[in-house]
Amino acid sequence: MPGVTHGWRLLGDARRLAAHGVLRPFEHNPDVPGLARFGARLLRFGTGAPMLPDYAGGLKSCGPAAVKLGQALATRPDLVGPEAAADLRKLQDDLPPAPWPQVEAELNAALPGGWRANLADISQTPAGAASIAQVHRAVTKDGRTIALKLLRPGVEAEFSSALASYAWAAAHVERLGGEFARLKPRVVIETFRQWTHAELDLRREAGNASELAEAVRGEPGIRIPAVLWELTTRRTLALEWVDGIKLTDLAAVNASGVDKSRLAASLVRGFLKQAIGGGFFHADMHQGNMLLTPGGELVLIDFGIMGRLDRRARVYLAEILYGLITGNYRRVAEIHFEAGYVPAHHDIGAFATALRAVGEPIRGQRTRDISVANLLDGLFSITRQFDMAVQPHLLLLQKTMVMVEGVALSLDPDVNMWDVAAPYVKGWIRDELGPEAKAADALIANVRLLKKLPGLAQRFVRALPAESAAPPLPPLPPLPERGPARWPWILLGAALGVGGMLLGGLF
Repeated sequence: MPGVTHGWRLLGDARRLAAHGVLRPFEHNPDVPGLARFGARLLRFGTGAPMLPDYAGGLKSCGPAAVKLGQALATRPDLVGPEAAADLRKLQDDLPPAPWPQVEAELNAALPGGWRANLADISQTPAGAASIAQVHRAVTKDGRTIALKLLRPGVEAEFSSALASYAWAAAHVERLGGEFARLKPRVVIETFRQWTHAELDLRREAGNASELAEAVRGEPGIRIPAVLWELTTRRTLALEWVDGIKLTDLAAVNASGVDKSRLAASLVRGFLKQAIGGGFFHADMHQGNMLLTPGGELVLIDFGIMGRLDRRARVYLAEILYGLITGNYRRVAEIHFEAGYVPAHHDIGAFATALRAVGEPIRGQRTRDISVANLLDGLFSITRQFDMAVQPHLLLLQKTMVMVEGVALSLDPDVNMWDVAAPYVKGWIRDELGPEAKAADALIANVRLLKKLPGLAQRFVRALPAESAAPPLPPLPPLPERGPARWPWILLGAALGVGGMLLGGLF
């Protein structure tokens, strides 16, 4: 029975989590059913669990799928709390590598003709090992040094089994209703499933890297490694090798003599260009995924987790950010109502006041003096008070913004995120929402509409009643021979004339 299989697996994971103190917060939470509170205490019995929960350690003990789930939960401080989310952000997938004989067998199966037919050399010791894949330094037949990423042996089966159990558990939790339903645990697991599905096909990651390279092109100080498509398969990803210092090694970064203030500003602008400018952003921008080159460039790596925003969401995001920067809380409130983020039965003035209570204490302060925990607590209080449904794509963006802020602060403790962001956001709003941009949008919309007219006319004709169903009419004289009917194109010409008049009114 599937339920028994899922239940047994989750029971083992729950016991391991309890041994790390992860279930302690549930033991006295009034929102948790009494039976579940009792179960949390029972699972902890005899484990010697620490008083302070070790969320990251507990998930590592449950295996690679749980590690990736922890990374997903790090984006949901509203679900797990700010403290747990901060601890989960420590999960950087540092795991023991798979033995070389298993790796070699996987390489020979993944690359046509085996690895020796494609590579001159490969290091048996990986440069890094994570829950899904590990990376080896290799040399191509034509002498190029590359980073070759390979899926770990057996990882697909492990994740398939774990995801089925997590989805089963999420469905049961959501049926409890109330706060559990509002937080949409099934959406969390589905988002996690989509991330994982993409990460288990390294061709998708190669596509992400290529698209992100286009998104940041022209932004000084930010670079994406080039993809070697001829060595990239579903199970392998080949990227140019980049010599650099990981930003986790702050001592080495300091010794490099780089202008850290410039580097922090480049990081923030680069992220804004990804998220607002292109709507496609690297969603795992922690220090371990950034390299500082000897030339002072910041190179992003690991493109498994990416975020997307459509143009409508980017416009709202830019206006929200600019409204918070300038203190225009009324406009920020209006945007939330226009986007449907806040149910219409709430009062827009009350929502604007609630935003002001959160935003005013941080305006004008240095970023390092702002308590992110207090800020998030205030924002999540607003979401509960105003019945705001969770927006997964915005939560992923929010998590990434917190990451970027943390990295920027580690480089320059005096960086002010608002000061760096304001010129870019203001310029983007001017370019995208100014009169010229609106005229261009209207032109594109009218051209698209005109292209649809012939098809609409044909569907209209097909929808007319059949001749037998119409009342009898006197016969009409036959038309002279003229070739194909021209009335759809006459209609199109008339529409073009109307469209021309409409466009003329714009200029």
